[in-house]
Amino acid sequence: MTADMSDEKARASAWFRQLRDEIVAAFEGLEDIQADGPLADMPAGRFEVNETRRASDDGSDAGGGLMSVLRGGRVFEKVGVNVSTVYGTLGERAQAAMAARKGLAGMKDDPRFWASGISLVAHMQNPHAPAVHMNTRMFWTPHGWWFGGGSDLNPCIEYQEDTEHFHAVQKTHCDRHDPGFYPRFKAWADEYFHIPHRHRARGVGGIFLDDHNTGDWEADFAFIQDVGRAFLPAFLPVTERRRGMPWTDEDKDKQLIHRGLYAEYNLVYDRGTRFGLETGHDANAVLMSLPPMAKWV
Repeated sequence: MTADMSDEKARASAWFRQLRDEIVAAFEGLEDIQADGPLADMPAGRFEVNETRRASDDGSDAGGGLMSVLRGGRVFEKVGVNVSTVYGTLGERAQAAMAARKGLAGMKDDPRFWASGISLVAHMQNPHAPAVHMNTRMFWTPHGWWFGGGSDLNPCIEYQEDTEHFHAVQKTHCDRHDPGFYPRFKAWADEYFHIPHRHRARGVGGIFLDDHNTGDWEADFAFIQDVGRAFLPAFLPVTERRRGMPWTDEDKDKQLIHRGLYAEYNLVYDRGTRFGLETGHDANAVLMSLPPMAKWV
């Protein structure tokens, strides 16, 4: 059995909230810049913030969080930044999945869980500016604790210099902890963010990790913090470079078709989407990642 880890849980939850606040402020700051471009004269976008609650079977407190969504801005067509801390007991399906993936024989006897994290998906106005996904999280049961997360870039029109910059920042932050982390977690992202029925990747990758537990909670927490810290320096320069580029109807069409692929992946394969819906979290928050408009051919 694993200790309750109350202090560690509180620190992790506070960190995810701090990261959320930093990202929301940075994104609104990006909206405030009166840069050149097709949408320069639009009002700066602002996040709408709502509390979310997790539904429990018996009506008891099961945690919740904040859903922050900005729609129709100068830079972002839709971006959501969610943070949550939820707890309770896992249902039978979630118990079985957890036991199978992590090799936990005791989940049926004590199915309690606690999870906290931040999840972000941004869909851009300009087709030349890439969509992006990022999340970091901590998961606890009486049988073990783990960290997970990562970030990946999803351009519909790829620019090699953007891809190289995004990956270079990820590598720098990973290398602070272990030079083997970046190649390992890059390969994991390439495998995880693959759309089998389309025989292609969702985007140009990034890093992804799950079930991360070296036995040293402090070291693992420090690493997952750097995964979060890498996001803004990896993403903002790319966005600033592309936000003012002119686009054509053909460019926008490419963006909408690419968003269809993104929606397919998130609804069919994404582990976090399935976990959120199966454990009773707010459906609007779980499905925040879906684009505002998409197209299929």
